[in-house]
Amino acid sequence: MRYKAWANELVFAAAAKLPEAELTAPRKIVFGSLLRTLNHVYAMDEVWRAHLEGRPHGYTTRNPEACPPLAEMGTAQAAMDEWFVRYADSRFDEDEVVNFRFIGGGPAAMTRRDILLHVANHGTYHRGNVASMMYQAGIAPPTTDLPVFLKRPSPGS
Repeated sequence: MRYKAWANELVFAAAAKLPEAELTAPRKIVFGSLLRTLNHVYAMDEVWRAHLEGRPHGYTTRNPEACPPLAEMGTAQAAMDEWFVRYADSRFDEDEVVNFRFIGGGPAAMTRRDILLHVANHGTYHRGNVASMMYQAGIAPPTTDLPVFLKRPSPGS
């Protein structure tokens, strides 16, 4: 979860250098634009957080119509990432099965550990989509590979 938070921070900082027109430009991607792809990641993080907390999430689609501006979304994503870091650091039963319903319908169940793994992998997958759109927009995306995260200096060093 720390890796995901770090990578998201880099991606949002890089995206902030793009003009609004590039953030919202239609792209041949399932969520339609760079901004909407970031919005999808945030929305699904909200869904998985709700599953972990055992409460309803209120989403009926994986591509919500409402899409806040990048700065607002970046602040919300950073807060969400902080929640996931705190949750991962908390004492919880990693093997406890969480029952939930998929947005598209149907019951499902995953362990808490597998939900966290999915949240991290899901973010990585879509940061790859965002990186591709950044290249199309004429800027190089940040390097967010796990080995780069692991070799960075520790805070305070």
